[in-house]
Amino acid sequence: MTTVEQLQYSDDFVRTLPGDPRTDNQRRQVHEALYSRVEPTAVPAPELLVLVPEVAALVELESSPELVQVLAGNRIVAGMAPYAACYGGHQFGQWAGQLGDGRAITLGEVTHAGETLELQLKGAGPTPYSRTADGRAVLRSSLRELVCSEAMFHLGVPTTRALSLVTTGQPVMRDMLYDGHPANEAGAIVCRVAPSFLRFGTFELPTARDDKATLQALVDYTIGRFYPGMSVAEMFDEVAQRTAWMVCEWMRVGFVHGVMNTDNMSILGLTIDYGPYGWLEPFDLTWTPNTTDAANRRYRFGNQPTIAHWNLAQLAKALLPVCPDPEPLRRVIDQWPKQFSELYRGTMLRKLGLNGGGDTLDEDDGLLTSLGELMTTLEVDYTLFFRRLAAPERITEACYGEVTPVEHAILDRWIAGYLARAKLEGLAETERARRICEVNPIYVPRNYLVQEVIDATDRGDRAQLLQLIDVFRDPYTERAGLAHFAGKRPEWARHKVGCSMLSCSS
Repeated sequence: MTTVEQLQYSDDFVRTLPGDPRTDNQRRQVHEALYSRVEPTAVPAPELLVLVPEVAALVELESSPELVQVLAGNRIVAGMAPYAACYGGHQFGQWAGQLGDGRAITLGEVTHAGETLELQLKGAGPTPYSRTADGRAVLRSSLRELVCSEAMFHLGVPTTRALSLVTTGQPVMRDMLYDGHPANEAGAIVCRVAPSFLRFGTFELPTARDDKATLQALVDYTIGRFYPGMSVAEMFDEVAQRTAWMVCEWMRVGFVHGVMNTDNMSILGLTIDYGPYGWLEPFDLTWTPNTTDAANRRYRFGNQPTIAHWNLAQLAKALLPVCPDPEPLRRVIDQWPKQFSELYRGTMLRKLGLNGGGDTLDEDDGLLTSLGELMTTLEVDYTLFFRRLAAPERITEACYGEVTPVEHAILDRWIAGYLARAKLEGLAETERARRICEVNPIYVPRNYLVQEVIDATDRGDRAQLLQLIDVFRDPYTERAGLAHFAGKRPEWARHKVGCSMLSCSS
């Protein structure tokens, strides 16, 4: 094991790419630079709530009082090169100009066993990109990010990781619902871990400013580090494919990002920036967890593929100045909807335990179309419905409310057709059930479960958070004593703040 002082740090990002010549921490527009050097602001009374052992093991990091000080932003050790990244982005479809890391500070890069990972503190104080904000984060949003990013990893969804959660002992004023009622909340800092936090918006900003030199340096760095040997067009094609897979995996498990702005899209196809995310409970293609998006529902569950495509188009535009031939970029954009549709179709068939293709193509399309209609009609729980298909006699357990005789008849007809389709593959019942349970989790970070743990942690109960994290370490295996974590959303949570919709306030 290694102490935080003994980790092998590198500074490729700040050493390779153009940086802000100013070293003060005044809010400002930063030009011809991809980062500003800035250090975290110390907090008075840090308490380590969680150190995720699997993430610490990635760099063989051991816990210590010194580590807690680092994770709280109270200490920088030799070799670290803290900075806040400069980027822009489209927010809710509109160009927002410079955004940047307003409350995130990357401590440095850690190299271990041939892999380099960035350690980034979220909520560690103001940066030149904080605009009018304080650079801090509250416990509820920090806890939500740690729980969900780790759950997503164990679900098999591409994601950033979370190393730790520290409370600061410093209250933070927030207006949770943006309704004119601000209040003090417990402050916290989460340490995020990823190979890179580069975003689509990182590429958009220099292009919007006609700064080709900075864009070229960024593209050269990205290709050299993450897409070696590729051309710009080949890199973009790979990013598009990774993005398609990521969004398909979101849809597979029922995840709704909530704020798919271009500054929240990873150049590596990872899920980043867990803000007002939500978990689909009753099946509803129009559901969004974000109160800011309540009117237009741009980032609703069923619209995530369309938004990913739109975001990729913005990235393609940003790459045009350094791509000699724009045609390959255009071709990727034009072909992406069809490619995604085929990928998503395969994903849904996997959720049913089926292979698909060949002679069953038309039959499968009809089966999936009728499935969507069925889930909408019956108001089924998305997670439980697919899981209960392993034992169809239990399928009504996934329904909210009573199932009428007419609805029962519709459900029975669909199940009979589905089971007949499964027999075309020669699937034994045990094999079909095994496939379903491998693809469809039983435990997911339901909105109300996470809120219950936030409330308990606020009261000083530290055990419930650790239990919740442990439940999500093995989300596909149903275990005794964990029925509470596999149940449908209770009625009291239907409209409760934090359980139905959330704001971006954190």
